[in-house]
Amino acid sequence: MHCVCRAVHGLAVAVRKNRLSSRVKSIVDQSSSGSILISDGAWGTLLHGKDLKPGECPELWCVEHRADVLQIPSSYIAAGADIVGTNSFGGSRLKLQAYGLAERAAELNRAAAEISREAAGPNHHVLASIGPTGKMLAMGDISEKELYGAFCEQAVALEQGGADGCCIETMSAVDEAEIAVRAVRENTGLEIACTFTFDRTLSGEYRTMMGVSPVEMARAMIDAGAAIIGTNCGNGIEGMIEIVREIRSEVPDVPILVNANAGMPVLVAGRDVFPDTPEVMAGLVGALVEAGANIIGGCCGTTPAHIAAIVAAAKGIPARRAEP
Repeated sequence: MHCVCRAVHGLAVAVRKNRLSSRVKSIVDQSSSGSILISDGAWGTLLHGKDLKPGECPELWCVEHRADVLQIPSSYIAAGADIVGTNSFGGSRLKLQAYGLAERAAELNRAAAEISREAAGPNHHVLASIGPTGKMLAMGDISEKELYGAFCEQAVALEQGGADGCCIETMSAVDEAEIAVRAVRENTGLEIACTFTFDRTLSGEYRTMMGVSPVEMARAMIDAGAAIIGTNCGNGIEGMIEIVREIRSEVPDVPILVNANAGMPVLVAGRDVFPDTPEVMAGLVGALVEAGANIIGGCCGTTPAHIAAIVAAAKGIPARRAEP
């Protein structure tokens, strides 16, 4: 797998450089210069709204329901997002094997990036989604080599499809995230973001399910080679403020990305409902920026309406510039 990644790396980077030469500045350059960038919102929420069935593979929709998938990043661009993701969160061969689709990993990730690239055009960014594999090194579920190969295959295909960067997201274990960052860094020219999911403990601290604090995450991911760090899922936007403040205390000069849920889900008539309205989320954008966020978007339960409200709230708010 490693040799295959290296074989296509040069061509993919050359294509990306040609595209970037006529495009806007990189995500890091824009956010470091003081701009508040707005990312997209939930994908799963909208896919289920398009009748994705429980137990169905979302990534397969990139080839079997392409038009439906294209509507998602297009709707976020129309709402004012600067950055859109891709329908590739579970796109590693390790996750796809549950659907019998492991051998189609490269095809599905390439298609996911091509769709979002079409929606984004030349003036918006595609920050492709790479989620956790569900395998734990600490439990002996998998080897480092296997993890590296799976992340490498996914990242190279996303770059071939036109992604500008990738967001290694919803992470909880430092070792898996470090391998993912290294695989992307060593085999592509993609900008690398990495976000972890934190929950508040009974003692009031924020930790991942593996016990990692925001400060520990920040230092480990920067050392691994991520250019953007942050947090997604697990909290509404109000809960993200303290997490961002902790991250910023450790890394004063690194862009921070936040994709918050539309509040914490409540069970209504047998289904999860996310209670935060677009207005509620928009009302906390200023506090999130003050805490140190540079890039703001949404996770579970957010829609184009939430992103449009965040865009409106962000206008005129100065972002925290990177320190020299």
